[in-house]
Amino acid sequence: MLKKFFILCSGSDSDILETCSNGEQNKYAGIGATVFFTAVMAFIASSYALFTVFDNAFIAIGFGLVWGLLIFNLDRFIVSTIKKRDRFLDEFIQAIPRIILAIIIAIVISKPLELKIFEKEINQVLLEQKNELTLANKDQIAQQYNPKITDLNNEIAGLELQILAKNEEVNKLYDIYINEAEGTAGTKLLGKGPVYKEKRDKHDVGIVELQELKTENKAKIAGLETQISELESNYNSRVIATQPIISSFDGLMARVTALNELPWLPSFFIFLLFLAIETSPIIAKLLSPKGTYDYKLEDSESAIKTWSERNVKERQVLLKTDIEINNKVYNDIADEEELYNYKRKKARELMQLQADAFMQKQQQALK
Repeated sequence: MLKKFFILCSGSDSDILETCSNGEQNKYAGIGATVFFTAVMAFIASSYALFTVFDNAFIAIGFGLVWGLLIFNLDRFIVSTIKKRDRFLDEFIQAIPRIILAIIIAIVISKPLELKIFEKEINQVLLEQKNELTLANKDQIAQQYNPKITDLNNEIAGLELQILAKNEEVNKLYDIYINEAEGTAGTKLLGKGPVYKEKRDKHDVGIVELQELKTENKAKIAGLETQISELESNYNSRVIATQPIISSFDGLMARVTALNELPWLPSFFIFLLFLAIETSPIIAKLLSPKGTYDYKLEDSESAIKTWSERNVKERQVLLKTDIEINNKVYNDIADEEELYNYKRKKARELMQLQADAFMQKQQQALK
C-alpha cells in the first residue's frame, strides 16, 4: 500500500510499472518518497512562516497545507516530465529548466526553517534592533518637545535671576543704613539721624518690592513648571504609545533581515541540504541507466505517435486523391455539348434580366 502511494507520488505510469521488476518499482517508489517528504517539509516550513505573520495556528496550518500540496504537485510534475534519452546531453538540456525550478523551491522551503533553527540568534539580533529603535524613537519624539522645555526653563531661570538681583539690591541697602547708623560710611556720624531714616526707608521699600517680586515670579514659575510637566507627560505618553509598535517588530520580514545579519555559512549549508533533497529525484533520473520502465514507456508513446502520424498521412493522401478525382470529373463534364448549351441558355436569360432591370432603373430616374 505504501509502495503504491509512493509510486503515485513519483508521477510514473503505474500500469506500465506493474509489469516491471521489483527493482524498477522500488526505484520509482524511492523517487516518490522523496517528492512526498519534500512536500511535508514545505508544509512545515510554510506553516511556521505564516504563523509568524498571522499569529494564528489554524490559519497557518490551512495555508501551509495548500502550499505543501502546491510544492508536491510541482515536484511530481518536474520528475514525471523528465524522459530518458539516448544521449545524456539531451537529458541534461531538458532537465535544466526543472533544475532551476527546483532551486527556487529549495530556497522557498529552506528559508522558513532557517528562521526556526536560528530563532534564538535572530531574537538576539531583533532585541538589539528594538533597543536601537527605542532610543531613536525617544530622540525623535524629544526633538518635538525639548526646544519648548528649554525655552520654559530659560524663562524660569530669568525669573529666578530677577529675584536674586533684587535680593542683592535689598542686602546692599541694608548694609548702607547699618553703616550709616554705626558711622562707618555715609555721613560717618554715629547714631540714627535723618540720613539713617532715609536710607532705612529705602531698604524697607526694597523689602516690600522683593516680597512682591517673589510672589509674582513664583506664580509665573509655577505656571511655567506646570507647562513643563505637561510637555514631559505628553512626551512620556508618546513614548509609551509608540513602544508597542517597536515591541511587535518581529514579523517575517524583520526576521529574514535579522537572519541576513548572521554568518552566512550555516544558512548556506542548510540551503544546500534542501537543494540536494529537492534535486535528488532529478539527479537520480539523470544518472540512472535506461530501465525496463523507460523502454516500455517509450514503446507506448512511440506506438501512439506512429499511429497518429499514420492517420495524418492517410488523410493527406485521401484528400489529394479526392482532389485529383474531382478535377478529372469536371474536366470530362466540360467537354459535353449538352451541358454547354444548357449553361449558354441560362447565361442568356440572366443577361436579359439584367438588361431589363437596368432599363427600368434608368426610366425611373428620368421621371
